[in-house]
Amino acid sequence: APDDLEGNMNALRYFKASRQLRVAASEVTGRLPLMKVSDELTFLAEVILEQALAMAWQDLVTKHGRPARQVDGERRPFGEAGMADCGFVVMGYGKLGGIELGHGSDLDLVFIYDSDARGATDGDRPLDCSVFFTRLGQRIIHILDTRTAMGPLYEVDMRLRPQGNSGMLVASYRGFDEYQRQSAWTWEHQALVRARVIAGDRALAERCEICRREVLRQARDAAALATEVREMRSKMRNHLLPRGSEERGEFHLKQGHGGIVDIEFMVQYAVLAWSHRTPELTDWSDNIRILETLSRQGLFTEQESRELVEAYISYRSAAHQLSLQQQPDVVNTELFGEERHAVSAKWQKLLGAPE
Repeated sequence: APDDLEGNMNALRYFKASRQLRVAASEVTGRLPLMKVSDELTFLAEVILEQALAMAWQDLVTKHGRPARQVDGERRPFGEAGMADCGFVVMGYGKLGGIELGHGSDLDLVFIYDSDARGATDGDRPLDCSVFFTRLGQRIIHILDTRTAMGPLYEVDMRLRPQGNSGMLVASYRGFDEYQRQSAWTWEHQALVRARVIAGDRALAERCEICRREVLRQARDAAALATEVREMRSKMRNHLLPRGSEERGEFHLKQGHGGIVDIEFMVQYAVLAWSHRTPELTDWSDNIRILETLSRQGLFTEQESRELVEAYISYRSAAHQLSLQQQPDVVNTELFGEERHAVSAKWQKLLGAPE
């Protein structure tokens, strides 16, 4: 029933479990290659997010009525055309934004509402519109990460929202736009490379994408940018890579030297450094297509792009297999020697210092 929130939450969990099992079986038996597996897992998350938004919206509207905006001096309620006109969007970052979800991936999310929303909802228990949208975000998180008998749907990470953990859970579009253009750190613009709207209001989604592309296409000092990227990569590795792991013969697929994150950081640097004169670099949010664009535009050689793509796919494929076995993404250093060498060589060439 539409008003049975708990029942719908359980239905979503059953749906996810059954679909994820089919994807895992197809991967193990070789019927689906890595890229298709990531596509399927990403599409699954997108469908669930769309449904979670619709469920949360219906629950709040039933209690408090619809929020509205002023159009030509008239009050026009949101949601008259469904979720495509709800004044709210869910943005996905990281693996979700980059269409690269794996088994057990969490969701990096940012919530944005229409900055023109004023006044209160039109129900018997009205809420200020800003409060309504904040509660909408809270309700979505509740639907996704509440631990029922079947566990949570997804772990949710909201730290990439403007101002991080100290910022509002749900940002107005105006606040998001101003923050990205005026206040965001370089690492936040790096994260924006892999961001895209997953669900919600279509017109607002278009405005968010315009903001994303314009911010990424700002001209930057390449040398200063390279320094900031190197420093952030060093901080991340020092914080997340276990000390002495390489001496113990361990290669961490994600954080190790020549690993996944090194490729991601090079792609992000390339987009931030060159998209002001090569805007095609902002057309995609996934690393593979960006690497292919870098090759087509002559910014990376064909061999460099091919080596990085092959290394990236090999690492992620190994990580997927380990995840299915509920093992950490760590392998022996004897594996992937050629891939690690190619990644590290390109890092030194591109960023001017060892990573």
